[in-house]
Amino acid sequence: MALVDELIATLAPSLTIPADVDKDSVFRGLMAIQEPQNFSPEFYNKQDCYLQDRLRNKGVVGLEELSPISEHLYLWQGDITTLKVDGIVNAANSQLLGCFIPNHSCIDNAIHSQAGLQLRMACADLMTEQGKLEPTGQAKITPAYNLPSRYVLHTVGPIIQNQPTLEQMKELASCYQSCLELAIEKGLTSLAFCCISTGEFHFPNELAAKIAVKTIKDFCNKDSDLKIVFNVFKDEDWEIYSRLLSKP
Repeated sequence: MALVDELIATLAPSLTIPADVDKDSVFRGLMAIQEPQNFSPEFYNKQDCYLQDRLRNKGVVGLEELSPISEHLYLWQGDITTLKVDGIVNAANSQLLGCFIPNHSCIDNAIHSQAGLQLRMACADLMTEQGKLEPTGQAKITPAYNLPSRYVLHTVGPIIQNQPTLEQMKELASCYQSCLELAIEKGLTSLAFCCISTGEFHFPNELAAKIAVKTIKDFCNKDSDLKIVFNVFKDEDWEIYSRLLSKP
């Protein structure tokens, strides 16, 4: 029996999969709907072997492979789950447990499905200790498990219905500021930011990028040695950040 078959059998023992269905997608979907729980060491060992093999197939990108825009700032377009830095930032929801929609394209799903089910359990422990939903604009940190980064920083951005209010702009800036402060507190030397709130939370891309660049540049100008990667996935965001970061 293939490793992915064993993993699927653990999460859904009675599930019958048609021969033409991609089992990797099935397993990722099952991971998304799995409630937080501690699995056996045997399961985690198998899951970790599977996810590490998947990561090798995707390829890992180190910070030394990127071209800096300035001494501490980088712009990179690609899959953040392949980036080997001290920490990556996850655009989380207020439950902080990851996305529960099978194979959803959001970054929350991508990060949790590559990190492994340990990440959801670690987040659940944080939420149990906190005793309430995660407020917008703050940040939490967990190990990264099967990601190439060491840590994941989780932050909840504002959800936009029409146009962002001044308060929501401040909340987005707080997401970046909180992650930067937490990274310094924990001794991280490099941190990769996704485009917080611009996906499922509908913050306008241009305005979000301006807030991100200003907040991070202001922080770095205060003698911080933290190396920052602006990670984008869409061509639209690459164009926006390229333009903004080229300005003095």
